[in-house]
Amino acid sequence: MISEQILREQLKYTLDKTTFSFGKRYEGKVRDNFSVNGKRVIITTDRISAFDRVLCSLPFKGQVLNQTAEFWFEKTNHIIKNHVLEVPDPNVLVAVECELIPVEMVVRGYLTGTTKTSVLYNYNKGVRNYCGNNLPDGMKKDQAFEKPIITPTTKGIKGTHDELISKQDIVEKKLTDKKMYEQMERAALSLFTFGSEYVAKNNLILVDTKYEFGLLDGKLMLIDEMHTPDSSRFWVKDSYPNRFKKGEEPQKLDKEYVRQYLAERDFLGDGPIPEIPDDIKVEAARRYITAYEMITGKEFKADVGKVHSRIEANLRKVGLIGEKH
Repeated sequence: MISEQILREQLKYTLDKTTFSFGKRYEGKVRDNFSVNGKRVIITTDRISAFDRVLCSLPFKGQVLNQTAEFWFEKTNHIIKNHVLEVPDPNVLVAVECELIPVEMVVRGYLTGTTKTSVLYNYNKGVRNYCGNNLPDGMKKDQAFEKPIITPTTKGIKGTHDELISKQDIVEKKLTDKKMYEQMERAALSLFTFGSEYVAKNNLILVDTKYEFGLLDGKLMLIDEMHTPDSSRFWVKDSYPNRFKKGEEPQKLDKEYVRQYLAERDFLGDGPIPEIPDDIKVEAARRYITAYEMITGKEFKADVGKVHSRIEANLRKVGLIGEKH
């Protein structure tokens, strides 16, 4: 595990933005995307978002996300093809350009969450039909569903909120057709089952996650990220039953730590973002790295330094940007 000293040293070098100008640029909440010659260059920054707002940057967060996604894309290629072509830098993934389907397929295994779109928030408001799923009365916070449910949202652009949506609405609004949506459903549930079983062997619970899909020559492709501590909630498995029985919070290894810090200060996405101190940033970074190591079984390795300069050098090596003159 990387030391706290290294995490604190990296605070001044976090990648909060990129200044590259090649290709067509699209900036998401966390990833800066560049489309060029049928390829999409995805640079995962160190920005952290929650409640559909960009909050701050965390040491090595982008590297954790990119390398975790790379790990899962390799592991799940037998379930559905994905868009990955190469990974020329710890923060960079080069993918084939796909036509985006503007729906996030959220799969939930437990009654939990803090955002206004979360199943727990809506359940506590009395909602029992959630995105087309009929939920039973009498469930407790953090309780497992009888089987995982799919609760899709629209794909919001940076600065806008994702909106809950049902299968019927997706088809009626022609975000995709019924046949393709059902293919997305099957793929999402298969990926969630595979991920859940895999991390269970490493003492983790995959609580919920989201998948994004695109089309390449009319065929469905898995895109964006997969089973990262940003797109997913992870709890420590062996401590969950006793904590749930006592009504205590699970041990969490994801950005829920930052979400809860803000929620405790009455921030749920609207208004000014409370200041996030370095101690919170360092602890959040530690949790991201711990999640990576538990998920993959690999030691996380990173060096203190300017991430942007390293990315620029590696993009030049593979010819994605030209040499300096």
